[in-house]
Amino acid sequence: MAPARKGNDAKRRQKSAARLYAVQALFQMEAAGQSVDSVMREFETHRFGAVYDDVEMEEGDAATFRGLMEGAVTHQARIDQMTDRALVAKWPIARIDPTLRALFRAAGAELVAAVTPPRVVIVEFVDVARAFFPEGKEAGFVNAVLDHMAREAQPAAFGA
Repeated sequence: MAPARKGNDAKRRQKSAARLYAVQALFQMEAAGQSVDSVMREFETHRFGAVYDDVEMEEGDAATFRGLMEGAVTHQARIDQMTDRALVAKWPIARIDPTLRALFRAAGAELVAAVTPPRVVIVEFVDVARAFFPEGKEAGFVNAVLDHMAREAQPAAFGA
């Protein structure tokens, strides 16, 4: 029984890493004006499992990473509209931090795909927010926005 659990833990860590990599890749796409295909290739070839300052990065789950990237690009208009509705009127998605914008797009892609339970998506991306903003209030902000987005994308999961 223990080996299956160990395998499940490894798969979970790889999926979590893929979410973090997707946020980084979406940020890079926007900042550098690169195509989704070139950024995905770069991350899968050079970032997954890379070693930085003697720290080995987690090997990301390629299928999760590709699904988030392709979903974020394909459904960007819908995701951005959901994000805008979750934000205060004076702070549309275009005005928020680009890292948060990338995070909302990656999370939105997973919520729109409706494969992962929305509460899992929220927890996972709040953890990603903590990785990028360990000292700030962004994790609470991300939690609130993603809760609103999840309720819109998957109302049945919340009893609506």
